[in-house]
Amino acid sequence: MKNFSIPQEVADISKTLAEAGFEAYAVGGCVRDLLLGRKPADWDIATNAKPEEIQKLFPDSVYENAFGTVAVKTGLDDETLALVEVTTYRVESSYSDYRRPDAVVFAKTIEEDLSRRDFTINAIAFRPKGIVDLYGGQDDVKKKIIRAVGNANDRFNEDALRMLRAVRLTAQLDFKIEESTYDAIRTNVDLLKHISIERIRDEFEKLIMTPRAGWGLELLHETGLLKHIIPELLEGVGVGQNKHHIYTVWEHNKRALEYAVEKGYPLEIRLGALLHDVGKPRTKAGDGINSTFYAHEIVGGMMTKKIMERLKFPKKIADHVTHLVRFHLFYYNVGDVTEAGVRRFLKRVGSENVDDLLKIREADRIGSGVPKAFPYKLRHLLFMIDKVKKDAIDTRMLEIDGTEIMEELGLNPGPKVGWIMSVLLEEVLDDSKKNSKEKLFERARELDAMSDAELIKLQKKAKDRKEEFEQGVEEEIKKRYRVS
Repeated sequence: MKNFSIPQEVADISKTLAEAGFEAYAVGGCVRDLLLGRKPADWDIATNAKPEEIQKLFPDSVYENAFGTVAVKTGLDDETLALVEVTTYRVESSYSDYRRPDAVVFAKTIEEDLSRRDFTINAIAFRPKGIVDLYGGQDDVKKKIIRAVGNANDRFNEDALRMLRAVRLTAQLDFKIEESTYDAIRTNVDLLKHISIERIRDEFEKLIMTPRAGWGLELLHETGLLKHIIPELLEGVGVGQNKHHIYTVWEHNKRALEYAVEKGYPLEIRLGALLHDVGKPRTKAGDGINSTFYAHEIVGGMMTKKIMERLKFPKKIADHVTHLVRFHLFYYNVGDVTEAGVRRFLKRVGSENVDDLLKIREADRIGSGVPKAFPYKLRHLLFMIDKVKKDAIDTRMLEIDGTEIMEELGLNPGPKVGWIMSVLLEEVLDDSKKNSKEKLFERARELDAMSDAELIKLQKKAKDRKEEFEQGVEEEIKKRYRVS
């Protein structure tokens, strides 16, 4: 028998239950992880004690569900042990909605409880007296196999999310899905539409954060599950690119994700890498080595916004990923772009986003098959950014603010103050030396002397000015593809 190392807090909870005359088994993922020599992400105990009996034994606990699970507080800061879930043995009735049992019935034995679980590797129970393994879970752990408990079709009809969980566990543990379980996923794939988008998003997020996220993504495609998560990615399957790419759009996006995973980047960067070229299939013009994808970053940004909203990602994450996709494609050639151009670039993308955009650029390059992720051009861009990093790129960085302008010019609050501030910023972006109180006040007085119509025209002209980086993109495309 495997010599498990059980945390003292878990052992104490089990001992308290046993001394009160109840059974107590460590179950599920924690036992699986112990067999794999991994640190469990959480701890679950199954018992024949009823929820109210558990609460009497552990007053510092929480019971707020209909599934017999009591969360016992340990007082530890370690998030894997702060709460230990103690759940009454249960069996479940039919699943008319493919996601939750119509009723939960408490069971008398651990054997009954294990029969309702999803996969054999999660249907193993342990206590010091021994292991209960009715479905060959230990053998499947050794063979690195994901196998449904009993009939796979029944398990997936009970809770369709289990299909997505099977793929996530495959990527997380470096396992393979057993043949009949795999076939059942392909057969029942459309049941996923009955699952709440929040549960789907949570499983997908876990998959993206695994070491084999790229493999997991491919498996989502093969099984048909991806069409219920991000069908937009499937538009890139078989879509060839131009002479700058050796992979299809689908392969390119997947390889970009794999690079982000390899570098250990956080969720937003991984999602940005995966989705950065999602707009290419809808913008493709021509075919072969000279095909183009003009404005794919703009289309991709809009698509990403809808994807992130549909999956109900938190707004902060959704906005950041959308921003990365929208601005991942920027032209930079040493000697072609001035300091003013770099300041305008920073104003447009946000200086706080530059590091993440460069990470997406790295993933984009490696995903295209080039050997070098960070060429001299990007290193020179960092040099230029460092050179202008203290220059004003928004009105908050000007040496005067709106209140001072109103006091100096005797203006009341109103749109004119904003127009003046906007023009001042545009001129400081062109020449950082103009960002002094003396020069700004002098220029503000000149602007104040203009009519509203003149000032609005000047402000609009400044606002509509073509960005140097965007000009570079356009000119580069025209030159590359001989477009006049």
